[in-house]
Amino acid sequence: MPHTAASTLSILHRGRRLRRSAGIRSLVRETRLSPDMFLYPLFVCPGEGVRREVPSMPGVSQLSVDQAVAEAGAARADGIRGVLLFGLPAYKDDLGSAAYDPDAPVQAAVRALKAAHPDLVVFTDVCLCEYTSHGHCGLVIDGEIANDPSVEQLVRTAVSQAAAGADVVSPSDMMDGRVAAIRHALDERGFEQVAIMSYAAKYCSAFYGPFREAAASAPSFGDRRSHQMDPANVEEALREVRQDIDEGADIVMVKPAVPYLDVLSKVKETFGYPTAAYHVSGEYAMLKAAARNGWIDERRAMLETLTAIRRAGADIIITYYAREAARLLV
Repeated sequence: MPHTAASTLSILHRGRRLRRSAGIRSLVRETRLSPDMFLYPLFVCPGEGVRREVPSMPGVSQLSVDQAVAEAGAARADGIRGVLLFGLPAYKDDLGSAAYDPDAPVQAAVRALKAAHPDLVVFTDVCLCEYTSHGHCGLVIDGEIANDPSVEQLVRTAVSQAAAGADVVSPSDMMDGRVAAIRHALDERGFEQVAIMSYAAKYCSAFYGPFREAAASAPSFGDRRSHQMDPANVEEALREVRQDIDEGADIVMVKPAVPYLDVLSKVKETFGYPTAAYHVSGEYAMLKAAARNGWIDERRAMLETLTAIRRAGADIIITYYAREAARLLV
């Protein structure tokens, strides 16, 4: 049998040796996913027995408090340790005052969740977009988003959620100085144990559309470019993250996740801080749509996407796929 260069060549390092079987691949895997790193978003609405699927987000529903408790219990059984609550209020006004109503859906859900599932970590979103009649993240004064008056409303919201029993409040508005103001207010009122997860680098992204349907939070005019970040900027993101850490944030977040994996990686490498990434509604909806058309293997694409987010540096992954992924990982 004739010898070829390939048959006589001694290759000391063959990468394929460690790819030969599922067992070997698992043993040498560098990046691992587990259900306890997922944070599961829930949309809480008024009423009882309500479960309304969001058309643009298959598998995601608006839930009344009782249904949110049931969904969180099912998620907990899947191995998920935390939920992130968004609210759909019974009323809206120019001030977003329902955001700090002690009987609003989020506050009611926090109390119910902590009573039913004491070990569940409850995060609450702190923003005004779901609560204002105009749909913006802050107060509109003379046609512009007014920063400091908006921060005052955000502080009221965070304190109200902490009083209801939230473990972590999560300002997502991108107003300047809101982390420091919330930290000061929480500490002053005896909520020094309540943590802050800051949406520190939140970009003005085209991938939020389905969320705005789910949370009924689309702006009635204009856009959010004056406070959310320019998608072209990275150094600015590092400045924003540093400022939020200096102001007292316990966890920082990059949002969206997949289009900003480079930013996520730099944030984690630069600060070494507990870091979350939000796999947002548009990213989720695209995978769902492609899968429904038979264009991708949804399970593989989902796990590959979440692995990429984890590999880039996320300690916490906020994803609507939390339960589906968790069931595949056990």
